[in-house]
Amino acid sequence: MELLAAMPVYRAYVNPGEQPSAGSEAIVQEAAGLAATRTDPGAVAKAAKLVLYGTPEAITRFQQTCGPVMAKGVEDTALYRWYPLACLNEVGGEPDRFGVSPAEFHAFCAGLPPRTMTTLSTHDTKRSEDVRARLAVLSELPEEWAMAVDSWAAAVSFDPKLDYLAWQSLMAAWPISLDRFTDYLLKAAREAKTSISWLNPDPAYEDGIRDFARRAIEACGYSVASFTEVVDRYARVNSLGQKAVQLLMPGIPDVYQGNEITDFSLVDPDNRRPVDFERRRRLLAEPDDGWDGQKIRVTAAALGLRQRLDPEAPYAPIEAGEHAVAFTRSVPGQGTAAVVVATRLPVGLERRGGWGSDTMTLPQGRWRDLLTGAEHAGEVRMADLLSACPVAILEG
Repeated sequence: MELLAAMPVYRAYVNPGEQPSAGSEAIVQEAAGLAATRTDPGAVAKAAKLVLYGTPEAITRFQQTCGPVMAKGVEDTALYRWYPLACLNEVGGEPDRFGVSPAEFHAFCAGLPPRTMTTLSTHDTKRSEDVRARLAVLSELPEEWAMAVDSWAAAVSFDPKLDYLAWQSLMAAWPISLDRFTDYLLKAAREAKTSISWLNPDPAYEDGIRDFARRAIEACGYSVASFTEVVDRYARVNSLGQKAVQLLMPGIPDVYQGNEITDFSLVDPDNRRPVDFERRRRLLAEPDDGWDGQKIRVTAAALGLRQRLDPEAPYAPIEAGEHAVAFTRSVPGQGTAAVVVATRLPVGLERRGGWGSDTMTLPQGRWRDLLTGAEHAGEVRMADLLSACPVAILEG
């Protein structure tokens, strides 16, 4: 039990009858080191040996159990109890790792195996990619956000263990119906297990959640909508940037249905509602400069370029300053080449007065922006490159 609780990942990836990889051994031994501080070290060492080198049943059963323990302990308990910035509380994420530098991100991408799946939303994400794009803006507007939450909390409150997650969720999923918001809060409270759980319901507490959800929307909905309107000026930049990066970085990109345009869904079953594919077809056929229109154009352009791009094309960073992430995917002298430029930290960019005289240098040759049709070469001004859209998808 202690070894399972100490596992840092969903399984060890050990195959019965095969020598464990060095990585798998390291994962189990790391967990064993932690478990040994909590119970008999000799017993832990024996257990670690069994799950690495023991019978097929021992190896398989341990791995079958790792996933559910991790899921219920982390995803479905801890992530609902500790949420300073809820966009970090994602499946597979580390909520106490607040962010990385562009250099760290480039190093991660350069080391990704070319057949790794990449995604921004799935059937199992705690909140959709565009909800997270909104929440990420709060890291740049902490004072404004604190004032907004203080005003809402002064008008409506319920349970300190739930309220702050509720305000983040209400803003980031706005506009949201009372039924959807209530269902989310009921699930969040049951998963957190601090006041109720799936096995230990409390009808009075659950009625309190329903009342809080109703009063929050009735009393604060107008203010929440106004705040979200401000956030969306920057969330759109985050949304388009992460989409372009994910679709053209190393790996095999997955687009969860519905997320070709904006989707402000919370945890399942909210993220499994029917998708209006007809609207997406119309947006593809009829250009629209709104967030939805821009996002589906970014999605279509990036996926179209991926069809022409060697899946194993090397990744190389391009220096683009503090407020952009840029990289190239190409095999020198062979086939299609791509450059992606995505705006980063848009609030800070606006507060410094925009791009000013910032420039970046493109790889040799001429490049056409698939989103605008503009052509570029050599050293380009960031203000020119990103004047029409906060991202650029360039084909050589």
